[in-house]
Amino acid sequence: MADSLKDAPFKTVQVEALVVMKIVRHCSNSFPTAATGSIVGMDKDGVLEVTNTFPFPTVDLANVEGGHQNDASALAAAAPRAKANILYQNEMIRHLKEVNVDANNVGWYTSATMGNFISSSFIENQYHYQRENERTVALVNDVSRSSQGALSLRAFKLTQNFMAAFKEAKFTTDSLQKSKLSFKDILVEFPVNVHNSHLLTSFLHQLPTAPADKDATMPASLSDIEREPIKMPLHPSIDVLDLSIDPFLEKTCDLLLDSIESHYTELNNHQYYQRQLAREQTKITAWQTKRKAENAARVAAKQQPLPEDEWQRIFKLPQEPSRLEGMLNAKQVDQYSKQIDGFTANVSAKMFAVRGNLLPE
Repeated sequence: MADSLKDAPFKTVQVEALVVMKIVRHCSNSFPTAATGSIVGMDKDGVLEVTNTFPFPTVDLANVEGGHQNDASALAAAAPRAKANILYQNEMIRHLKEVNVDANNVGWYTSATMGNFISSSFIENQYHYQRENERTVALVNDVSRSSQGALSLRAFKLTQNFMAAFKEAKFTTDSLQKSKLSFKDILVEFPVNVHNSHLLTSFLHQLPTAPADKDATMPASLSDIEREPIKMPLHPSIDVLDLSIDPFLEKTCDLLLDSIESHYTELNNHQYYQRQLAREQTKITAWQTKRKAENAARVAAKQQPLPEDEWQRIFKLPQEPSRLEGMLNAKQVDQYSKQIDGFTANVSAKMFAVRGNLLPE
């Protein structure tokens, strides 16, 4: 991960507060369907600045025969690389240039639920952007976390090794061993900073605070003001005292089990391929042994030997399935594991803090 960040053309992603609000609103309104859109900005001194965004048009499935929720999710997931949306994005960027706004495409954004965003569509979308421009990222907004008041906005980019492997479309066992590519080398995450404009910062500093008492007593003299202690505003939060388990922990564990089951399904498919390959190789070996014996007899009888490479026409070796889905499942399992570790860290700290009161004396 450190090497990937070192080789990246930028080190961090800076997102304007207005862009964050637009992304969060679009993702919340589109839930549970995936929301996607384009982001524009510029790369400056190793910082990728995201200054504006606009969503991709959605397809109305009400007028489409046989349309249902799965079709909507599939179309929304593939929206960034759709031809109609590419033309729409170019048209929007052209209009932004006319009004003298940053109009350099720096990637796209998508919504996620409980960290479930690593899929073949996500990889294909990012590859579509990154092959044209190296300075592009994918912003992922987790709607489930953001709806609870904790903003979850992350920036990802495909590594150079995975880009080369995805371009060749060879994810066999031999190719992965040669390139030493694993699920850890698929994505690289960049730190995200939310930036406020100077005008907005000045406005926030000038916001008046509500008085503690409705009938405030006015000081009689300057000495009264100097003697009056400064009362800092209190920001009470009793959430830190809650000892219950994080509500997202149970759902994340269920999703983790589903990903592990999918991973074992891919593993069983590969094992089935290995058994089929072993059967065919056994048949080929037996055929070659028999043909060599026949040729030895024909040579002893002073006859023309038969060709020994006919097995390539008679036998057909099975095609090795792609290991890409298995790598993505492994990456998703790693993502869920990190989420569970983050959820349980706070709960474990609280439990140890009150351990003395819970255990009998």
